Amino acid sequence: MIKIPRCMSTQHPDNITNPFFSDSEVLYGEAEVKEAFYVFSELQITEQMWDSEGKEVDNQVVEKLLSNHTDFFKRKKLGKDLFLTYRAPNPAVEKEQGKILLETLHSIPRAFDVAQPINEGIAPIFEVILPMTTSAEELEMVKSYYEKIIIGQKNTKVGHITIKEWVGDFQPETINVIPLFENYDSFLSCREILKKYLNNKKFEYQRVFLARSDPALNYGSVPAVLMAKIALQNLYFLEKEASVEIYPILGVGGAPFRGNFRPDNISNCMNEYPSVQTFTIQSSFKYDHNFREVVKAVDEIKSIRRKKPLMIDETEAISIISKIKHEYQKQMLSMVDLINYVALYVPSKRMRKLHVGLFGYSRAVGNVKLPRAIKFCASFYSLGLPPEILGLSALDDKEFEKLHDYYTNLDEDLNEVFGYLCLKNLEKLPPIVRKGVKKVLEWVEYEPNERYEALTENIFSKVRKNKDISHEVRQAAFLRKFLG
Repeated sequence: MIKIPRCMSTQHPDNITNPFFSDSEVLYGEAEVKEAFYVFSELQITEQMWDSEGKEVDNQVVEKLLSNHTDFFKRKKLGKDLFLTYRAPNPAVEKEQGKILLETLHSIPRAFDVAQPINEGIAPIFEVILPMTTSAEELEMVKSYYEKIIIGQKNTKVGHITIKEWVGDFQPETINVIPLFENYDSFLSCREILKKYLNNKKFEYQRVFLARSDPALNYGSVPAVLMAKIALQNLYFLEKEASVEIYPILGVGGAPFRGNFRPDNISNCMNEYPSVQTFTIQSSFKYDHNFREVVKAVDEIKSIRRKKPLMIDETEAISIISKIKHEYQKQMLSMVDLINYVALYVPSKRMRKLHVGLFGYSRAVGNVKLPRAIKFCASFYSLGLPPEILGLSALDDKEFEKLHDYYTNLDEDLNEVFGYLCLKNLEKLPPIVRKGVKKVLEWVEYEPNERYEALTENIFSKVRKNKDISHEVRQAAFLRKFLG
């Protein structure tokens, strides 16, 4: 029986502190292989995402891990005790990167061969995450390509012998495909998409990945929370209907806008999303906190059992989402030029390729280009405007009170983020933002952070004078204990 991890380490670059094993501020190549071993051996996290979507990735990672740490992986088998899970581009959305998916799939049998001297028939890689999933057909195509083309080729003759006789067998014979849902429509239809994919298949279990950052960037922080609640509730219903164990993964980061999941705050997410099986441990969680604190938090996460989801009224939740997201988009779009300018000074922590965000496909906002979610967050926080606040002013007093029924940690999260607010900067922002934030201020009690306010006031002053703000942006991130 596969041990479905409670924690998945990822390569999301939301940290401001550099890991000790990297010679560079920008993590890539061999340092990421070292990171995977550090995660397994020191942090006791049992799963590492290996991400080829939007970044260069080392497809020899299994060979490097096993050859450099043979004794360790003899004791803890990759694919049984520890897990390396690939994420590859979705050709339906990122056509120019589509062949990277094929390269990733073709590397799985090679990893199997490399591991066999110590793995004794256990496949080190057997799961692949497909980002931006919008249909069952996309999942079918990945699974079918692997089984029919990669595994199926072994009986094809080249000359007088088969490919299997020529280069050896191809294993594992099948893989699990994990859908990653990232937009509004796919969140609300995830039950139907997955039901269609599971039809006439005999799976022991199915994992499902729910994004948390991009939904917040595109629709607002509160809509992202409610979308996750609706999806988790519907996946729970499907689990009962289809008689297949469904294990949700939630992609949470350290910034409240991206999940508020930190070593000193794990109960926040675990109470908000009790039916989630696997929480992502992103870079800020690993490197912006004390080592002992991180290990203790990971151990605590693993000790808490998954529960049923918190039930919500889907119709009412969708109504709230709709109101907030429209106001959020108007307020956020009024800040686009300012945010894109500040993002130029937010440090890059990993080698990344250009990512096509969901706004790039939305006619409603005129193909507005935005930074990736982490730089997007860092830019807002650096200006003293926590992005969590945007859009909430669309609610009236009664609706805001009702929201507490669905969003357990609403007051806790808002009290925290208002500590990153700079009232002096607020007076210089577009009227639609200024008016909206002041309305939300009437609902929240918070303690101003004078040190943070002074720093972000200085950043804003320098932005208006077109001065370099790199140092100040880093200072603000160190105060927050996350980049974005």
